[in-house]
Amino acid sequence: MSKVFRVTPRRIKRTNGTVLTPEMAVTVTTAIHTSNPFSNGAKEIQEAYMRLYAFDYKKACCNPNDFEFTKLD
Repeated sequence: MSKVFRVTPRRIKRTNGTVLTPEMAVTVTTAIHTSNPFSNGAKEIQEAYMRLYAFDYKKACCNPNDFEFTKLD
Protein backbone atom coordinates (compact mmCIF):
# COMPACT_ATOMS: atom_id res chain seq x y z
CA MET A 1 0.00 0.00 0.00
CA SER A 2 1.55 3.29 -1.07
CA LYS A 3 1.05 6.91 -0.09
CA VAL A 4 1.04 10.08 -2.21
CA PHE A 5 2.79 13.26 -1.06
CA ARG A 6 3.26 16.78 -2.42
CA VAL A 7 6.83 17.92 -1.67
CA THR A 8 7.68 21.64 -1.89
CA PRO A 9 11.03 23.36 -1.18
CA ARG A 10 10.87 25.88 1.70
CA ARG A 11 13.29 28.43 0.23
CA ILE A 12 15.68 29.14 -2.62
CA LYS A 13 18.82 27.05 -2.21
CA ARG A 14 21.97 27.46 -4.31
CA THR A 15 24.62 24.78 -3.77
CA ASN A 16 27.33 23.23 -5.98
CA GLY A 17 26.06 24.89 -9.15
CA THR A 18 22.44 23.79 -8.60
CA VAL A 19 19.41 25.92 -7.79
CA LEU A 20 16.30 24.76 -5.93
CA THR A 21 13.31 27.12 -5.78
CA PRO A 22 9.90 26.91 -4.05
CA GLU A 23 8.23 26.67 -7.49
CA MET A 24 9.90 23.26 -8.01
CA ALA A 25 7.21 21.19 -6.27
CA VAL A 26 6.80 17.47 -7.03
CA THR A 27 4.18 14.83 -6.32
CA VAL A 28 5.63 11.48 -5.27
CA THR A 29 4.19 8.08 -4.51
CA THR A 30 6.10 6.02 -1.96
CA ALA A 31 6.62 2.31 -2.52
CA ILE A 32 5.74 1.51 1.09
CA HIS A 33 3.06 2.67 3.53
CA THR A 34 4.72 5.49 5.48
CA SER A 35 3.86 8.84 7.04
CA ASN A 36 7.05 10.53 5.81
CA PRO A 37 8.32 10.54 2.18
CA PHE A 38 11.91 10.89 3.43
CA SER A 39 11.88 7.68 5.49
CA ASN A 40 13.52 5.49 2.82
CA GLY A 41 16.36 7.86 1.97
CA ALA A 42 14.11 10.07 -0.19
CA LYS A 43 14.61 7.73 -3.16
CA GLU A 44 11.30 8.64 -4.84
CA ILE A 45 11.92 12.36 -4.28
CA GLN A 46 15.40 12.16 -5.80
CA GLU A 47 14.03 10.36 -8.86
CA ALA A 48 11.17 12.84 -9.30
CA TYR A 49 13.46 15.89 -9.14
CA MET A 50 15.90 14.33 -11.61
CA ARG A 51 13.10 13.37 -14.00
CA LEU A 52 11.14 16.65 -13.90
CA TYR A 53 13.79 19.31 -13.32
CA ALA A 54 17.16 17.61 -13.98
CA PHE A 55 17.98 18.60 -10.38
CA ASP A 56 20.46 16.41 -8.50
CA TYR A 57 19.21 16.09 -4.91
CA LYS A 58 22.48 14.59 -3.63
CA LYS A 59 24.77 17.08 -5.42
CA ALA A 60 22.80 19.93 -3.85
CA CYS A 61 23.26 18.38 -0.38
CA CYS A 62 19.52 18.51 0.32
CA ASN A 63 17.97 17.20 3.50
CA PRO A 64 14.38 16.88 4.79
CA ASN A 65 14.61 20.29 6.51
CA ASP A 66 14.77 21.96 3.07
CA PHE A 67 11.27 20.72 2.19
CA GLU A 68 7.66 20.79 3.34
CA PHE A 69 5.35 17.92 2.48
CA THR A 70 1.63 17.28 2.61
CA LYS A 71 -0.19 13.97 2.36
CA LEU A 72 -2.59 13.88 -0.60
CA ASP A 73 -4.50 10.65 0.00
